[in-house]
Amino acid sequence: MILLITIFAHNQNFTMNIDTQINYWKQGAIDDLVTAKILINEERLLHGLFFCHLVIEKIIKAHVVKSTNEIAPKSHNLIYLSDKATLQFNNEDEIFLGILMKYQLQGRYPNYNPNTPIKSIVNDYLNQTINLLKWLEEKL
Repeated sequence: MILLITIFAHNQNFTMNIDTQINYWKQGAIDDLVTAKILINEERLLHGLFFCHLVIEKIIKAHVVKSTNEIAPKSHNLIYLSDKATLQFNNEDEIFLGILMKYQLQGRYPNYNPNTPIKSIVNDYLNQTINLLKWLEEKL
């Protein structure tokens, strides 16, 4: 069975397949992981962490679409999106979501400049992103 959702944008209606939406967010997460790795490897650590946030944001949005049969909201808040998707995280992963939230602000607001962690910590965050992405993909 194919589930469809109707999107109202600029006074135009169009229908989109739910599976297409889920795959869009999932593929976006996978693509952004590649970018995060490149940025971190090139010592662009804050930008790499910004993309780590995008990875998790997009895979959670795939879960939002799956669980609600609606377009994912225009939010970058991982906790809000997780609640909307009814995802349950262990304590360590919940803490990590909070950490990633700090780094998504840097890319969006010019006056917000978090401290850049040392490279070994950034690599740990990248590994946590990879593991969390894999876990969330398996749950889709």
